[in-house]
Amino acid sequence: MRRPHLDPVPPETRSVLARAWSQVPERFRTPTQFLGRQYAGCGGMIGLMPRCDLSCQGCYLGEESEKAGPSPLGELKHQLRTLSRWLGPAGNLQLTDGEVTLRPEDEIVDLIISARAMGLVPMLMTNGETLRRRQGMLERLMTRGGLSEICFHVDTTMQGRRNGYADPLCEADLDGLREEFADMIRTARRATGMGLEAASTVTVTPSNLDDVPGVIRWFFRNADAFKMVSFQPAARVGRTQQDLGGIRPDPLWRRIADGAGTPDLRKGEGWLGHPDCTRFVQGLLVGAPDDPPVFHPLYRQDVQEEMNLVSELADRLGGVSFRLDGRRASVKKAMKIIASHPGFLAGRVIPGAWSLLRRVSEGKPLKLLGERALGRTEIRYFNIVSHHFMDREEAETPLGRERMDLCVFRVPIGDRLEPMCALNALGLRKAYYRERGDVV
Repeated sequence: MRRPHLDPVPPETRSVLARAWSQVPERFRTPTQFLGRQYAGCGGMIGLMPRCDLSCQGCYLGEESEKAGPSPLGELKHQLRTLSRWLGPAGNLQLTDGEVTLRPEDEIVDLIISARAMGLVPMLMTNGETLRRRQGMLERLMTRGGLSEICFHVDTTMQGRRNGYADPLCEADLDGLREEFADMIRTARRATGMGLEAASTVTVTPSNLDDVPGVIRWFFRNADAFKMVSFQPAARVGRTQQDLGGIRPDPLWRRIADGAGTPDLRKGEGWLGHPDCTRFVQGLLVGAPDDPPVFHPLYRQDVQEEMNLVSELADRLGGVSFRLDGRRASVKKAMKIIASHPGFLAGRVIPGAWSLLRRVSEGKPLKLLGERALGRTEIRYFNIVSHHFMDREEAETPLGRERMDLCVFRVPIGDRLEPMCALNALGLRKAYYRERGDVV
């Protein structure tokens, strides 16, 4: 029997998760389906800053965005309130549009504070150029606004960067820029004494598909700075060049597996919503500090005991989040977890964690823990994601409509939550700016 006063999952969270789960078709209700089990979705925004300071071959914003001005803060905060009702406590929010950091810094700080006050966890999505120009801006967003999550978009489709990265020929040409951002993240953490979770997005096209293994290996080597990389095959929407599209999930994941050195990588696959939209593999990177780490999925779909544990974790603790908690709140929540599920933790979670350690240590968990204690081995969490947007042709098929019905990445327009693919592929973005009077 659940005891409400000890439940670490807020009732509002359980409610929004149940609503999301009710929309998931039966065939997608697998143990590794995270929609409705851990997350209700992810929110985006429109009008935050429609313009950008780069010239990219793959841009989902249409010409109307360049003509549009940013929306006032009052309208943007209305969007945040709409998103908070949908996503619930600790809901995922992407501060995104064109290049958000071109908005005045004080206004960005205001939006971060407002989002967190509404129970959302804002992740700043950026190409990073403003942060390169304005020394200390990232630290100020952290200390003044409470920014705790950031995502840098870096790939060869992006043109016009400064200092030798204006026109890269392959993804390896951008490794120096990625290192610059990794150092920026490490420096900001040290300077502020605050946590900062960092991710990166990579647009994938026929031209850079074969570069994906090298990108994976770079992120594995820099997993102290970045905990996630999201590969996003280009969709033929907005101003994206027509020859950039066409990359399907299976060829992409074969390249990802090559880079990870794990042929059966997808046995650890999870979904957030429709599997044709979002797939991911969470894992542990294990290795000596100066050696290439080895990636081990957190769970395997072909091991029934692991699937049983994942399902039971979601049943009991799905929706638990520490992302907005300070130290005292985190300790209090951890004590609630222990008090409300002592038998489960002792009888299922601890043995499951030990089994995972046995798998990643090749049967020598005590040796691995000893080497970790002595600093001879590092163990880091890492998440590999692919997210697949649709063009108009795809979106108008029966499968496309099914995907949009189950869309986890939505944007508020008025009081409606619209799928991002409807904005990009079906003209809702242009209609929004036309209604505002920005587009004739």
